[in-house]
Amino acid sequence: VKPTVLAICILRSRNDNRLIPSLRSEGGRTKATKMGCSSSKPVGNKRPSGVGQRMSKTEVNQRIDSINETCATTFGGVSVRYAYLSQRGYYPDDPYKANQDSYSLTHNFIGRESDAFFGVYDGHGRDGDKCAQFVRDNLPPLTASIVKKELQNEIKNAVSNGEDIEDLSKSMELPKDVLQNVLTKAHVMCNKKMHACKDLDDTLSGTTSISMYLHGNRNKITVSNVGDSRAVIGRSTDSILKKEGASSTLKAFALSRDQTPYRRDERIRCRKSGARVLSLDQIEGLEPINEDEDEEGNGEGDMVLGEEIDEGGDPPRIWSPNGDYPGTAFTRSIGDAIAEELGVFAEPELLSRELTKEDKIIVLASDGVFEFLTNQSVIDICAKFTDPLEACRAVVAESYELWLQYEMRTDDITMICIFIDDVGSPQGSTTKDLGVVASVASAASGDGVDDDLISNTARPVRSTMTAEKSRAIMMAKKNMSRSVRDVTEFEEEDFDLESLFTEKTAEEKASIAEAIRASVMFQNITDEQRELIYKAMEPMPVKEGQLIIKQGTVGDRFYIVDEGRFEVRIVPESKLAEEGAVGNCVHVYEGSRENHSHPSFGELALMYSAPRAASIIAQSDGLLWALHRYAFNKVIAEQSSKLEAEKMLKKIDVFKSFSSDSLKELASSLCEAKFSRDDVIINEGDVGDSMYLVLPGGSCKSVRTSKNGSESEVDLKEGGFFGEEVLKGGPENKYQSTVTATNKMTCWTLQKSDAKRVISSLRKEGATNMA
Repeated sequence: VKPTVLAICILRSRNDNRLIPSLRSEGGRTKATKMGCSSSKPVGNKRPSGVGQRMSKTEVNQRIDSINETCATTFGGVSVRYAYLSQRGYYPDDPYKANQDSYSLTHNFIGRESDAFFGVYDGHGRDGDKCAQFVRDNLPPLTASIVKKELQNEIKNAVSNGEDIEDLSKSMELPKDVLQNVLTKAHVMCNKKMHACKDLDDTLSGTTSISMYLHGNRNKITVSNVGDSRAVIGRSTDSILKKEGASSTLKAFALSRDQTPYRRDERIRCRKSGARVLSLDQIEGLEPINEDEDEEGNGEGDMVLGEEIDEGGDPPRIWSPNGDYPGTAFTRSIGDAIAEELGVFAEPELLSRELTKEDKIIVLASDGVFEFLTNQSVIDICAKFTDPLEACRAVVAESYELWLQYEMRTDDITMICIFIDDVGSPQGSTTKDLGVVASVASAASGDGVDDDLISNTARPVRSTMTAEKSRAIMMAKKNMSRSVRDVTEFEEEDFDLESLFTEKTAEEKASIAEAIRASVMFQNITDEQRELIYKAMEPMPVKEGQLIIKQGTVGDRFYIVDEGRFEVRIVPESKLAEEGAVGNCVHVYEGSRENHSHPSFGELALMYSAPRAASIIAQSDGLLWALHRYAFNKVIAEQSSKLEAEKMLKKIDVFKSFSSDSLKELASSLCEAKFSRDDVIINEGDVGDSMYLVLPGGSCKSVRTSKNGSESEVDLKEGGFFGEEVLKGGPENKYQSTVTATNKMTCWTLQKSDAKRVISSLRKEGATNMA
C-alpha cells in the first residue's frame, strides 16, 4: 500500500476514531446463521430513497436490526432475559455504507444447554463488514471445537484416576487457566484464518471483538476482549452503594479494558514493535511530540497521552515508522495485517468471574455506544427499563443523538443487553476449587476467577464536538434561516416561565417521564425540577408531512414524541441552498403510548442556540411535547440557586436551628428582585417587610449610623445578606442600615409573612429558639 494513497484517505477521514483508510463497502444482506448472528445491510443493489423521497418502512427497518422481542431463558442456574439491537451509522460522504458491526448469540454452546456464547464485533476499513461477519461466523465454532477437545483431554485424565466417564461428560468444566488459554488460541486461530481467506482483504481492514462465554452450571462468565468494544456489568449491593455514595440503584463496573494508545502499557508494547504513536495533529505538526513520554519514571500513565486532543475527536494512533499508515486508534484487533507488524495483534485480554445475586445487568457493545456515554450512564439508562429490548433502544437512540450533536457523522452502534433475573446455587460440576486471581491476563495461569473488576477503561469519554462540526455550525450560523417556530422573540431575562405552565394528566406525566429518564440531560434533576418541567412542556399536535425542524434554522426547543413517526433527514452542505431539498433519511423516531415508547430529539437546543443539524418531518399525525431552552434554563438555574439559598439561609443566625425541610420551605418562598447601580434597596429607619440575599455577580454597600452619629460602611457581595432584623419582631421593626447597589445586581427576597408562617409551624413543634 502506497503511503501517498493512504494520506488522501487520512485527510478525508480525520474524525474517524477507528481505522484511517476507510473506503466504501458494498454487499448484500447476510442471512442469520443458526447461531443467531446477523448484520444490517442494504438488500442487494437496491439503494435507499434519494433526496426528497420518503423512506419505505422496509428501508427504515434495514437501518435497524434487532430481536423482535426479548428472549427469556435459563442457562444452568442463571435465569436471564436478553435483547440485541444494531443500528447502521450515518456517513455523509457515503450514505449507503454497510453496517460494519455484527454480533452472535449462541445457545446450547458446546452441546450443553447450560452454556452460551455472546459476541459483538465492530469492523473497520474497506472490508470491515466482511471481517466482522467472518469473526461472527468463525470465532464461536472455533472456540467450541477447542473447548470440546480440551474437555475430552480433561475427562481422559480423570478417567485414568478412576472417575465415572458418563458423569464427567456432563459435568466436567475446564480450569480457568486452561479455558483462558483455549479462548486465546481461538482468537489467534481466527485471525490466521482471516489472513488466509480469499473472500476479503484484511491488509487494512479488521474487527474488534468483545465476547462472553457463560458457563451456567458454575454461574460463571469469561469475557474476552480484543480492541475497544466493551463489556460492562451493573451490580446492586448495599456495601457498594454506601461506599460510593451512589444515587443510582446500580453501580457500573467494567468487565473489559479498552486496548488503545491511551494505555501506557499498550503504547510501550506497540513501540517495541516499531510503531509510532501520534495523533493526527501531531502528524501534521499542530501539536508537539514528546519522544520520551513513556520512558520509565517520567510519571506518564493511562489516559494522559492525547487526553486534551481527544476533546476534539483526535485520539492517539498507531503509525508505521516508514509512512503515515495504518493510523489505527486501537492496539489489538482481528485482521489488520499491516498493523499486526506494529504490535496490533489478536490476542485477547480475559476476565473470569462468578455471577452473584448482586449482578443485575450485563452490556456488550461496540465503541459507538461509549464515545459519548460513560459505563455508568449506560447502566443507569438500562436500569430504568424492565425490558432489555427497550433498554437497547434507549441506549442506542441516546448514543445516536449524541453522535449527531457532536459529529458530522454517526458510528454504527450495536448492543447486547442481558438482564439477570436470578442466580441459583452452582450445579454439580467437576473442576478444581475456585480461588481468586486479581488480574486481567492475556494468557492467565492458575484456576479461579478474576473478582477484582476493572476500575477504568483508559479512554476518555468525549464531551465536545469536533473542530469540523464546530466549523460547520459557524458556517451554518452565517447562512442561518429563521423559522417562526424556532426563533425566540424575547430576551432570556424577560422570559416568563409560568406563562408556559399547563397542568398535565398522570398519563401525560408518565409519557414525559419515560422520555426524559433515558436522557443524560435530565439524569440529575430533583423531584421539584421534574414537576416544573412537566408544567413547562408545551403540547404540540402535528399533521402528516409537517416540517417540525428545518436544517440550518436556529433551534430553541427540545421535543418528545408522544405519538407518531418522524423522519430525520440531512441535506448535504452542497445542496442546502436548493429549493425544496429535504435530504436523505438517516433515522426515524416512532412514539407510541401503547408501547410506552417516547423518543426525543433536539437536546442540543437546551444547551445553546445553534443551527439545527437535520430536518425533522412528520410521517404521520401525532403529538409532540416541546420544552423551550429558556424554560429549561430557568428550571435548572433557579432550582440550583435555591439549593445554594438553603446553604446561605443556614448561615444566618436566626435560621441556624432550622431543619433541612424548613430551610427548603423558606427557600421555596424566595422571590427574585433586580436592581440597577445606585438603586437604594432599603433605607435605615424604614419599616421593612423583607430580607435580602445577594446572588452571584451582585455587590452593594451597607451604611449604618451609630448613636453618636458616626457612620460605618460594609461592602456586601455574593452570599451576603441584609434586612434580617425585620423578621424578628412586630410590625414596627425597622431597617437598621441603608443599602445601595454598587452594580447591576439580583437578590433573593424573603418576606416577613413567609418567614412567620414557617416559624409558627416550628414553634408548635418546639423546634426554634427565634425571638
